[in-house]
Amino acid sequence: MLKALDDLESTGLDELAAVADAEALEQWRVCYLGTKGRLKALMPRMKTVAGEDKPAVGRRLNEVKRALELAFQDRRTTLAGPAASVAPIDVTEPGFPMGTGRRHVLSRTIDEVTDVFGRMGFSVAEGPEVEDEWHNFDALNIPRDHPARDPRDNFFLRDGLMLRSQTSTIQIRTMSGSTPPLRVIAVGRVYRPDTHDATHYSMFHQVEGLYVDRHVTMVDLKTTLFQFARAYFGPEAEVRMRPSFFPFTEPSAEVDMKMKIKGRWQWTELGGCGMVDPHVFKAVGYDPEEWTGFAFGLGIDRIAMRKYGIADIRWMFENDARFLRQF
Repeated sequence: MLKALDDLESTGLDELAAVADAEALEQWRVCYLGTKGRLKALMPRMKTVAGEDKPAVGRRLNEVKRALELAFQDRRTTLAGPAASVAPIDVTEPGFPMGTGRRHVLSRTIDEVTDVFGRMGFSVAEGPEVEDEWHNFDALNIPRDHPARDPRDNFFLRDGLMLRSQTSTIQIRTMSGSTPPLRVIAVGRVYRPDTHDATHYSMFHQVEGLYVDRHVTMVDLKTTLFQFARAYFGPEAEVRMRPSFFPFTEPSAEVDMKMKIKGRWQWTELGGCGMVDPHVFKAVGYDPEEWTGFAFGLGIDRIAMRKYGIADIRWMFENDARFLRQF
């Protein structure tokens, strides 16, 4: 057995020295070191070695295996040739210029909408995105058994907190800390566990307006929305209202705006509106006999999609620079 190992090592090294290319090297590896190679073929013969000789034969077997493997690695390195030289890095060379950035289409839309309402005397109010149920539901006259409070339609957290489902919570916070008259818009992200598709996303943006004063009527509400539509979408834009129901306004209406989409004027639903319900005024400490007001809510994402011809809401959140560079 020891002689067989010596012969295998000698023959293997001689043949390896004669290998001239990568293909022949691979053939040698398979012949000597492969799973069915000559070295593996000797191992079953260990059964025939006398017990007192097995330690010495085993050590020699490992020595031959190691010698052939090291010789194979050296030969492969030699055949591969010297590594390609790498040009040194000039750390003083100026870098590539950064491309000119631009604001996200949603940020631009928020700025544009805020500017229009700002010219009408509305100030911007902000509030937390993590809310409690009193601001998100109770103060807005949404009872415990209302479908809008279903756990499947909201992101509830621990300790009675949740991700706000509407920016109306900012209106409640503003009224709770201010005395009328007041005129504000609330802009921000809201969250609902909607299935993602071309028109729905689990996070989107709203702008909600609130005007509280004496003797405010639906005429003031429609005039405000009409002026916004003409200022933002063009002089031919129109507004129409369809009767609807919201717990926090009475009477309530859906808001449609006529805007130019791909060269054609079309009616598009953008949100809801109505006169603030007296129960909401009572929740924040206002006397509904003295104060009246209107509120409206519009989808920022929907406005951007309609104005810029965006067919899929998901595109606005994928951060694909090719898409964002169009605006």
